[in-house]
Amino acid sequence: VTLPPFFFIIILPVIGQPAKSKRPKEPGENKIKPVNKKVKPKTPKTKERESVDSSLKSQSILTQVMDKGNFQKLAATLSLAAGQSLELRCKGSNVTWNYPSYLDTFKDSRLSIKQLDKFSQLILANSTAADTGEYSCWLQLCNGNKCRKDETKTGSTYIFFTDKEELFVPTPSYFEIVYLNPDKPAVIPCRVTTPSAKVTLHREFPAEEIETDGTDIIYDAKKGFVFQHPTSDHKGIVYCKAESQGAPQISIKYHLLYVEVPKGPPSTSIAALSSRAGVSDRVHVVCTVLGEPDVDVNFRWQYPGQESGRPVIIQNFWRLINRGIGHTTRISKSILLVEDFEDLDVGNYVCIAQNLQGETTVATKVELK
Repeated sequence: VTLPPFFFIIILPVIGQPAKSKRPKEPGENKIKPVNKKVKPKTPKTKERESVDSSLKSQSILTQVMDKGNFQKLAATLSLAAGQSLELRCKGSNVTWNYPSYLDTFKDSRLSIKQLDKFSQLILANSTAADTGEYSCWLQLCNGNKCRKDETKTGSTYIFFTDKEELFVPTPSYFEIVYLNPDKPAVIPCRVTTPSAKVTLHREFPAEEIETDGTDIIYDAKKGFVFQHPTSDHKGIVYCKAESQGAPQISIKYHLLYVEVPKGPPSTSIAALSSRAGVSDRVHVVCTVLGEPDVDVNFRWQYPGQESGRPVIIQNFWRLINRGIGHTTRISKSILLVEDFEDLDVGNYVCIAQNLQGETTVATKVELK
């Protein structure tokens, strides 16, 4: 059978042209291919990015400004040579900083902090070994006058400013007292500027090295030697020795005092030098507190002539006393003096002693002869 020629005119274009270019697209065909192309590469990337962001969440707002305007996220520790300048930035419009406290104590002009629109800038010029310590920042969330720390947006790093001439972080004094309390760890704060330095602890008398066993006594380059369970056997004068590619260096001396005073409101007593006084006599009333060596005590007085504005002199002082068996106690005193006693001064003298655990009130009476 021979087909008419016009049939070839109709059929030939279908056979001779690629099916892709002329065949009508099926409904939904354009959607399938691009969806496959987008989903496959992007799904794992999204999960990976979320995981990375989560692990860096607390560090993400703190960066170090490097040369030529580059930025570097900071690890838990950083070592810089003393003499270098440091610039840190913390993202946010309301940032608070923490840094070695002595920079504030001495109002060091080498330190400057500026809050800009999108970040806060900390610059420390001409760094020294004494600048070694923790540098951290966080965002403040404020509602009116009340502000709190945003725990999800913080950054922290411990910076060693290394100096071969100063292996130990310098301190303002040549001798420090460390209190050994039986219910909390004690720290001998001989921190180093070079984290790789070998540090040992020594007793002055008898002269010997104190073993660091890694359990009861450990060394932390960021803190010093930590006594986990202090006892009276640890009391005495000690010092640290550090070695790092050169002659060993000696720290300042530390006087370890053992403390064993019950915690609680002040243990307070009061007494007048005489319970009876004559007109024009000088009257002393003494309020005494025995307590822990490192716990401050605040005194307040109430006395007969107070409301009428009667002049009195009040003096406060404290000192450390040794109670034997290596125990050390702080004795705090407040003395109220009436220089010219008269009828208006007759009555009860009340002393209120306060510490962090509470307050104690005691009283004594002074009468006219």
